[in-house]
Amino acid sequence: MDADTTNATARSVDTLAVHAGREDLAALGLHAPPIDLSTTYPSYDSRAEAARIDAFAATGEAPEGPPVYGRLGNPTVARFETALARLEDTEAAVAFASGMAALSAVLLAQHATGLRHVVAVRPLYGCSDHLLTAGLLGSEVTWADPEGVAAAIRPDTALVMVESPANPTLAEVDLAALAEACGTVPLLVDNTFATPVLQRPVHSGARLVLHSATKYLGGHGDVLGGVVACDEAFARRLRQIRFATGGVLHPLAGYLLLRGLSTLPVRVRAASASAASLAARLAADPRVLRVHYPKLGGAMVAFETRTDPHEVIARVRLITPAVSLGSVDSLIQHPASISHRIVPEDDRASAGVSERLLRMSVGLEDTEDLWRDLDQALDGEPVRPTRLLKQGVQVPDRAEDAEFADA
Repeated sequence: MDADTTNATARSVDTLAVHAGREDLAALGLHAPPIDLSTTYPSYDSRAEAARIDAFAATGEAPEGPPVYGRLGNPTVARFETALARLEDTEAAVAFASGMAALSAVLLAQHATGLRHVVAVRPLYGCSDHLLTAGLLGSEVTWADPEGVAAAIRPDTALVMVESPANPTLAEVDLAALAEACGTVPLLVDNTFATPVLQRPVHSGARLVLHSATKYLGGHGDVLGGVVACDEAFARRLRQIRFATGGVLHPLAGYLLLRGLSTLPVRVRAASASAASLAARLAADPRVLRVHYPKLGGAMVAFETRTDPHEVIARVRLITPAVSLGSVDSLIQHPASISHRIVPEDDRASAGVSERLLRMSVGLEDTEDLWRDLDQALDGEPVRPTRLLKQGVQVPDRAEDAEFADA
């Protein structure tokens, strides 16, 4: 993409979110980014194509000139990658079909160099934990506290992985201290919860930044994607892995993610303000045992209830009881039952994922409306199921709830 990027990295996150990846549009006579859905592209010079394929196979550098094939690269997805790299202040970014596909590509890229050992800090997202623990890609993992990372590193250590704030406890790690402890071993930070609006891990010494783009980057619960922000050298290896394994991001998803970035700072800050207010109210509520809310801020709140947390899930009306996070609407889930169910029970407990813990992703609804819903969900007897769906799933009959009958 030929674009004027002068002083682009000096611009604020708010400006980059709106303009990054779109700098060439005016010169093209366009305002909205185009969606290129082509899977293949015509070329009458097969010798030149052979040379470009050879160059990509040798180096992983994105081919110059017209696109070649959808699995090798897509112009719409490239715009999203450019924008995310600017937001994270890295040289490059490589997008994938999901966050797990992105993490898998990182592991495979390191495995290809003979490095299969990973040092990781719990808690991580449940499927990330499972991918490492089960050795599905041939990895060997050593779990360590942040203070024990340096001692856990071996000559064959591929990377150190951490999520801060962590899923689902929102525990925070001193990224600068951890990066120093890593030495020459790359530090991978899952920045899904914080987003580049709240922190840029490379500024603290991280080499790789992972996002489940499904969450805040997309922001509307309607697109799956993952992305790794990194230096260009590592990006070239990731592109080769993506080409070989086929974990590509669909162009329409790339378009939706680019569009989502334009409102990312506004959404994150608005939802974070509501989350901070709700966290304070929950902390003062005698029905709540403990509240977890990061010093960094953010739109995620975790809390442990004195009553049965499953009853709270059953009673919410405005808040949606569902897995995932980062959408414009608020979601709540019980990690021990869903997002972290695949993690062994003892490991969940040692990482602070208790059976009473609920994780809430605060959206853009009115804070008072959200509090009223939490208040009534935390109080009273369990709601009895009164309606049976065809699939055999029992749910409360919400039509009886007058407050939300017209919603």
